[in-house]
Amino acid sequence: MLAFLNVFFFVFHTALIFFNVLGWIPKKLRKWNLATLLLTAFSWTVMGIWFGRGYCVCTDLHWRVRAAMGIHDHADSYLVLLVRTLSGWDPPVPLVNAIALWVFVISLTMSVGLNVRDWRRTRALESAAGA
Repeated sequence: MLAFLNVFFFVFHTALIFFNVLGWIPKKLRKWNLATLLLTAFSWTVMGIWFGRGYCVCTDLHWRVRAAMGIHDHADSYLVLLVRTLSGWDPPVPLVNAIALWVFVISLTMSVGLNVRDWRRTRALESAAGA
């Protein structure tokens, strides 16, 4: 079961990251993308008050599974572990954190902007149809 959970977290967490980064592109996914971005921001900031800046629920659970498996090669972030696992390169944590923050800010900005635009267009169409 632990081996399954280890693979599950690699797949799920990586997919969530890609969805956060690119989910604002398809119009049908924008609201879900905004929700996951806001949950990510909540985890990093509000939950980070108690668990440490940049806290991630997925990372915490994955680290617990790996510890139960006897794997203690924790990285300072999931992204560092992912890069290390996929490429063998152990990137500097400040670099990874800076890139992650900038990509997150850009993704959040795009998601908020497009969701607001979509909402305004829908509202305008509804007003025109009702007039």
